[in-house]
Amino acid sequence: MTLSSSLLERFRAGDPRALARLITLVESETPLGAELLSALRSGTPSAPVIGVTGSPGSGKSTLVDALIASARERGERVGVVAVDPSSPFSGGAILGDRIRMLRHHADTGVFVRSLASRGALGGLSKRAMGVVSLMEAFDFDWIFLETVGVGQSEVDIASVADHTLLVLTPAGGDAVQAFKAGIMEIADLLIVNKADLPGAERMVRELRAALGLGAHDEFTWLPPILKTVASSGDGARDVLDAVLKHRVFLGEAGLAERRLERARFEVRAEVQERASRLAGRAESDVLRAVAAGKLSAGEAADHLLRGS
Repeated sequence: MTLSSSLLERFRAGDPRALARLITLVESETPLGAELLSALRSGTPSAPVIGVTGSPGSGKSTLVDALIASARERGERVGVVAVDPSSPFSGGAILGDRIRMLRHHADTGVFVRSLASRGALGGLSKRAMGVVSLMEAFDFDWIFLETVGVGQSEVDIASVADHTLLVLTPAGGDAVQAFKAGIMEIADLLIVNKADLPGAERMVRELRAALGLGAHDEFTWLPPILKTVASSGDGARDVLDAVLKHRVFLGEAGLAERRLERARFEVRAEVQERASRLAGRAESDVLRAVAAGKLSAGEAADHLLRGS
């Protein structure tokens, strides 16, 4: 039996070690990883992919930990992709998010994988979508995709998740920052975490007022505002229930449209990555010609893309 067939067999049998091995192969961009990922991506995924975003310190990881616990109380299996900041020395993930979820490490119904952001400005690792696809093929009931927490640039998650949770905290200026950045526009659910702190009710009022400024009808989803205290698990069940309500609201057509947007994001990211590699291999004479004003950047790009 070949390595690829052995891995596929173990993966389809529900072996989490095979899932971990496949994730490593995909993240490392090996030919075997690409081959196996292609073989496993057939079919329509059914697990909700939930993006969890928000500024650093808002309690995203603690909230995901609480959501895991709530899902496990229902007997449902959970996969988590946590994008952590890259180490400036090794380039690997610092694993802060996984550390916050250590209480689930012995639970065979939970799989948590940390990925390095590797400088991704949209809050997601370049390889995160391949990992999410593997988790979908592994038949988890819930998949959480937690972004690195980079604030205003963190909008890619809306292109790849079925449902986007924006986590905010009172007394931290998060509401104002969300208004300024336009991050609220990508949120399907607004989570006021650390709701036991002063200012939580005021933040809820501000968010409701902001949502009321837009035009709404029966065809528009108005993001619910939910209060949680993630450290104690309060409100986690309500969040999962609200995600399921949003899933019903979207229906098959809405979910298909979101998956199409994800495909667009993946293809665009792949094209950008390949173009970046081409630019990195640009001949010095081409670069000197651009620097000297003899060639425009557009002409140089055309030259590289033609391979001439």
